[in-house]
Amino acid sequence: MQITKEETHRDIEQNVQQYLTFIIGGEEFAISLLKVKEIIEYDIVTEIPKTPEWIRGVINLRGSVVPVIDLAVKFRQAPSVAGKLTCIVITEVQNGVQSGDEAAVMGIMVDAVRQVIDLRAQDIEEPPTFGTRVKVDYLLGMARSGKKFCLLLDTEKVLSTDELLELPDSVEQAADNSHPELDLPHAPVALDASATPDASEQTSPE
Repeated sequence: MQITKEETHRDIEQNVQQYLTFIIGGEEFAISLLKVKEIIEYDIVTEIPKTPEWIRGVINLRGSVVPVIDLAVKFRQAPSVAGKLTCIVITEVQNGVQSGDEAAVMGIMVDAVRQVIDLRAQDIEEPPTFGTRVKVDYLLGMARSGKKFCLLLDTEKVLSTDELLELPDSVEQAADNSHPELDLPHAPVALDASATPDASEQTSPE
């Protein structure tokens, strides 16, 4: 069967995947756009005692408690400093979630969001084995972004829910004290869009 130019072009488009790029500690990273639920302005984050340093704290996102991860610390860099361009990228993670359960929701603290890029399989190169502070296990590969390369993160590994499930009970106690109206589960919860209240009804951590 002969393949027309139109069909070839359509097949190429179907092989394109979109990635959201952002800056952490002066380096550019990217995650699959399919994993991104939304991007919100960095606001009040409630710190939780006796948790790993890479857990910045939790936020109240429309009634759901969402942990915020400081990947700079997890990548053995200095803790991120909130600035005018700092955002929280809200992501969905399947790792560690049992079959049939909804995906866990987590936030990534980033210094700035850059852009959405289109990548094909041939645009992605193998992860570097040297010259980066990020564990190779956390990477899917790297892709050219302008004159530099951005590192593609494997969200299922770098945001493993198994690590959060092992957190002490102080996480729940501290969150309950800060947000007595919230029912904090043992693991991050996915947002129920159908039950999302109006913006006027949203609450913020004290």
